[in-house]
Amino acid sequence: MTTSPRWRSVLTPAAMAAALAAAALASGGTVYADDHATPHPPYPSKPVHPAHAPQPAHPAKPGHPGKPMHPVKPEQPGKPMHPVKPEHPGKPTKPEYPAKPVHPDKPMHPVKPEYPAKPVHPEKPVKPEYPAKPVHPEKPAKPEYPAKPVKPEYPAKPVYPAKPVYPAKPVKPEYPVKPVKPEYPAKPVKPEYPAKPVYPAKPVKPEYPAKPAYPEKPAYPAKPAKPEYPAKPAYPAKPAKPEYPAKPAYPAKPAKPEYPAKPEYPAKPAKPEYPAKPEYPAKPAYPAKPAKPEYPAKPEYPAKPAKPEYPAKPAYPAKPAKPEYPSKPAHPEKPAKPDYPSKPAHPAKPDYPSKPAHPAKPEKPDYPSKPAHPDKPAKPDYPSKPAHPDKPSHPDKPSHPDKPSHPEKPDHPSKPTHTKHHDKDQW
Repeated sequence: MTTSPRWRSVLTPAAMAAALAAAALASGGTVYADDHATPHPPYPSKPVHPAHAPQPAHPAKPGHPGKPMHPVKPEQPGKPMHPVKPEHPGKPTKPEYPAKPVHPDKPMHPVKPEYPAKPVHPEKPVKPEYPAKPVHPEKPAKPEYPAKPVKPEYPAKPVYPAKPVYPAKPVKPEYPVKPVKPEYPAKPVKPEYPAKPVYPAKPVKPEYPAKPAYPEKPAYPAKPAKPEYPAKPAYPAKPAKPEYPAKPAYPAKPAKPEYPAKPEYPAKPAKPEYPAKPEYPAKPAYPAKPAKPEYPAKPEYPAKPAKPEYPAKPAYPAKPAKPEYPSKPAHPEKPAKPDYPSKPAHPAKPDYPSKPAHPAKPEKPDYPSKPAHPDKPAKPDYPSKPAHPDKPSHPDKPSHPDKPSHPEKPDHPSKPTHTKHHDKDQW
């Protein structure tokens, strides 16, 4: 918040005005609490808003100019439609591939055996003629529909500027005629590769020594017989539960005394005129309430009988000791596995012949630039809206009466002054 003197001078009267307005509203709310029954006069109704003027329709958007057709390629009898690639000078001839081997003739399929002739089926009986369908009566003629109203003529469209003439495309150059594809030459003879090296003879696999005979597994000793546990002793019978004495009957509550009738209040005096408050009569004293009757004391509850002592539980007999089992024999060691012979190295793979380079493609001709779109016609301005009428002012509200001032409060006694502590800087 700013502390300049100019702002303080502006804010002080505003704060005082707000405080006075709040005090006036608070006093008026209490004084004129019963005056809200009289309603305010009705407000004048709003004037009818004039309808908007009809707006002209938007002009139709012109369509885009159509794309020009591609030039028709000249037909060549017996030739494909795509352009022919020019013959590349110094093109290497492809090697002649070897002739394919002649496969032996396939064996003939076995001759199908002649099946016996199928039996001749008897002729089907002649289908009887169905009776003719009855002739339906003719439908009544439909009534003529009423004539449609004449369609109104639409207003004439605005004349758009003429479109510019699209320039002609350049003539596509004629490619040279594609030469006749020569027959593939015979494939070159496959070179004779060096003979594969003879692998050395594998060494004779040594015979593994016979597995040693495992010692016979010792027989486990016989399990000792399970001792019979002594019979469980019977528990003594529980003593009978004593019967509790019956509860005494609760004494009846005394009847509620009848209170005297409520006295009628005196009639309210007529409402005096404001601002002075009327003096109300003294409030009548209510009759004394009768004394509450004392309830009888509750009878003492009889003492419960003592719980009987039950006999102690008998001790269980000790379990017999578990016998020790013999240890398992150790497994014999496995023989060592012999090493595998080393593999021979593979011969090197021969290199493939290099591919010839493709001829360069002819340059594509430049197409002419497209013409610019025609300018759209100017859009008409919208009509101006009518001015709204002035709103009538509200009637002035009546001012609230002033609130009486409160009595002045006595001044509080001054507090004793405390002695200040010494600062550290003094020492």
